[in-house]
Amino acid sequence: MSGKDSVIAPSAITDNSGPSQGGWALGLFGVLVFSFTLPANAWAVEGFDPVAITVWRALLPGLLAVVILWRMRAPIPDARTWFSLSVGGLCVGVGFPLLSSVALTTINPARAAVIMGLLPALTAVFATLLGKERPSPRFWLATVAGLVVLLAYLMTRRGAGELGLGTGDLAMFAATCCSALAYVLGADRAKVLGGPRSMCWTLVALLPLSVPAGIVTALVQDPQWTVRSTVGLLYLAVASTVIGYFAWYAGLARGGIARVGQVQQIQPILTICWSALFFADELDALTFVVGVVVALLVAVGQRVR
Repeated sequence: MSGKDSVIAPSAITDNSGPSQGGWALGLFGVLVFSFTLPANAWAVEGFDPVAITVWRALLPGLLAVVILWRMRAPIPDARTWFSLSVGGLCVGVGFPLLSSVALTTINPARAAVIMGLLPALTAVFATLLGKERPSPRFWLATVAGLVVLLAYLMTRRGAGELGLGTGDLAMFAATCCSALAYVLGADRAKVLGGPRSMCWTLVALLPLSVPAGIVTALVQDPQWTVRSTVGLLYLAVASTVIGYFAWYAGLARGGIARVGQVQQIQPILTICWSALFFADELDALTFVVGVVVALLVAVGQRVR
């Protein structure tokens, strides 16, 4: 992969120009994968330090990305593309996993999931500021309505109704901001590189940091290799970081960052259901009511321009 022919120009055209319906379907699949990320992370922190989770969540998929790119004979991105890939990589490969792991040491996955409900709105904000998308007032109305429903649910959910914000809440909000920025940068590069290549090159861009950090972590850390912690770490490294982002970036590139990003409004409800199933959190009828309302608001956001 060398020479002028191996460099992708910014004007390159990929097959990500399909119908917005295809983008919505890809985005929905990505959200389904992402919805188990917080429960998997809660499993991982039972046996691994948050720093170790961050390092191995970047290193393992980064090595896998090298193999994927080699098999795809993927051209090397140009210098301008590398900047976006590096910034997006720091957000999705360092900022989000580290901050969310720290958050999950003090708050449960259900509460973290509701805070993650801010992600579609933050993604739309970053898309407006950086991606030059201009959603309509009705779009923003649907977005705000969804956020109000999610925040109201947070305040009424048993065990998570405190009005004050703790360190875990703030860390989760910062993680959500990192994820939103990474989505916008990744989707922009996916229009040029394609979803899988965009995510793979993002992970490769982190290898100069993740490889030495992985070596140091392996020498100084004393992890607890339980079944739950191991499964959680592997899910984060493979499903959340590779498979989910493949579909998600491709969906954002095809259907529009702000519009497809609204599909993620249903992710908190899915995560709460996973939390109830695997962590014995209470799941009452209100969860399903909120899920239906949020899903309807997502549908409205998809239909307005």
